[in-house]
Amino acid sequence: MPDPGRTPALKSALAEVRFPALPRPRAAAELALLYQLEHSQWWEPERIEREQLRQLQLLVAHAAATVPFYRERMRAAGIDPRAPLAPEAWSALPLLTRRDVQESAEALVSSRIPRAHGRTYTTQTSGSTGQPVRITGTSLNRLLWRVLTVREHLWHRRDFSAKLCAIRPSTSGHARPPEGLQRQGWGPATDGLFRTGPMALLALGTDVGTQAAWLVRQDPEYLLSYPSNLLALAEHFLRAGLRLPRLREVRTVGESVQPALREAVRAAWNVPVTDVYSSQEAGYIALQCPSGSGLYHLQSEAVRVEILDDAGRPCAPGCIGRVVVTPLHNFAMPLLRYEIRDYAQAGTACPCGRGLPTIRRVTGRYRNMLVMPNGEKRWPFTGFAEYRKIAPVRQYQMIQRDRETIEVRFAIDRPLTPAEEARMTEVIHRWLGHPFALRFSCVDSFPATPGGKFEDFVSEVKMGSDSTLES
Repeated sequence: MPDPGRTPALKSALAEVRFPALPRPRAAAELALLYQLEHSQWWEPERIEREQLRQLQLLVAHAAATVPFYRERMRAAGIDPRAPLAPEAWSALPLLTRRDVQESAEALVSSRIPRAHGRTYTTQTSGSTGQPVRITGTSLNRLLWRVLTVREHLWHRRDFSAKLCAIRPSTSGHARPPEGLQRQGWGPATDGLFRTGPMALLALGTDVGTQAAWLVRQDPEYLLSYPSNLLALAEHFLRAGLRLPRLREVRTVGESVQPALREAVRAAWNVPVTDVYSSQEAGYIALQCPSGSGLYHLQSEAVRVEILDDAGRPCAPGCIGRVVVTPLHNFAMPLLRYEIRDYAQAGTACPCGRGLPTIRRVTGRYRNMLVMPNGEKRWPFTGFAEYRKIAPVRQYQMIQRDRETIEVRFAIDRPLTPAEEARMTEVIHRWLGHPFALRFSCVDSFPATPGGKFEDFVSEVKMGSDSTLES
């Protein structure tokens, strides 16, 4: 944790008790986990591995007993759910693919979700791989999400009294331009523990010029958004000569961070970029080390991560491979050896001394910005959540050929019917906010690209020096 003098003051559940603070029960549970994480991050890698396998054994036994999908897989891999889990047997378990999750989502849900894990919820992934899935989790998973959020804040010693601006997807409709949503407090992860400063939220689909004007009015200390969006914003600020005088740090989520973004942010605002690698399915996967090493620490207390080569073997440091994750505490929908369709470069031991394993960078996941007919740029919400309600689409990709034409490519086992094309057109037009001319095509699958990068939305529109975003 930060130095004692910089540790934020805790909230107390009793107005009459301020020092030492007496937290609410939920906050007490979060603090108990944070206390353990403060110690476990410094363990030797061998100890982290042992404890992870013990937790994994509990998950495997639960999946074998309550999720029929896994029984034959475990038998074929030689896994006895009653015996200690051997790493060799674990490595023999077949990978769980996104197509498996798409087609067998109900069969992957446990028939006996532990009641003590709290309420269940269902979430849809962001679709950044072009292959969205639905995931079931519990209150326990949300608890771990909140705790790792706070860990990341504390690692980077943020000032909790400062102003945070976020430009993210907003499903509530309350963060619409031009003013967005204003609130006191940074959100559920921190509000139960600390007194935090104000936060302002703007919907991600807002055009870049409107975003820039909003940010100038808000004048934040911290800014959070997606890398593609931030790159477009930084370029806009440089062209327009705009400034954010109080900005201290840019934070990124949702996509891989390219060197061009860090350079543009430094040129536009003279601040660093701090990245987080997470997913809807697994929660936090890796956090950027606060030491400045450039490495990302895997969050091994919450998720088992494997970086595998084409033969399914663990990658040596420096090599790029497929990311395979197993959330350790999702007993509602166990995802055992789930291939998340990202690629990452395996890392070395970090000079900071933490025993948590590392990755050097995430090479997959990238999205271009949509260019509207009037030249405005905006994040391309595509309506992917509705596609599988219309047709059995496994994966999609959109290519913007010009300001009025978009090619829509679907990985699907049969051609779309005219009625399905009409419904798809209506959905895509509604989400993109303009009646683009759509050209549909169907493919069996999308081939892997060098380095594993998949772009679910590609813009070929040229705009002078501000043309298609760098990859």
